[in-house]
Amino acid sequence: MYTIGKAATLAGLSIDTLRFYEREGLLPKSRRTASRYRLYDEPVIARLKFIRRAKLLGFSLLEIQELLLLNDGRGNRKSVRSIGEKRLVEIEQKIAELTRIHQTLSHLVAHCDGAGPLAGCPIIEAMLDNLDNTGHRTPNVPATAASLKTTRRKSQP
Repeated sequence: MYTIGKAATLAGLSIDTLRFYEREGLLPKSRRTASRYRLYDEPVIARLKFIRRAKLLGFSLLEIQELLLLNDGRGNRKSVRSIGEKRLVEIEQKIAELTRIHQTLSHLVAHCDGAGPLAGCPIIEAMLDNLDNTGHRTPNVPATAASLKTTRRKSQP
């Protein structure tokens, strides 16, 4: 049996995180000593490690709770795979979004020579004008800082 500090260390978590997982129902109620110290056994340490690894893979607490229930004998591989596939789609979408951001920023940095006045800097202009990754202005966005100020004044009550 391990105290909360030792259990947290063995699982690679902070004490506060361990307590949080306990409050969220991801762990069974801990046993207590006569002086009310929490005690954790090896299966709880293994469960904490499972939770930590699932968090590293980006699973939400709700998904982790589902995976734990499935692992506790209330499910099958098909259900686990379904949760994993959903997470994989989310990761692929995030990668696609980050790839678009990377392309846009790479384009802007490549077109900024880093010299001269700030006016006309493609990076700043992109923030003001919302340029896409090809350097073309997206519709319905003010073209300059001056028109941005005018637009703000018009839209304010």
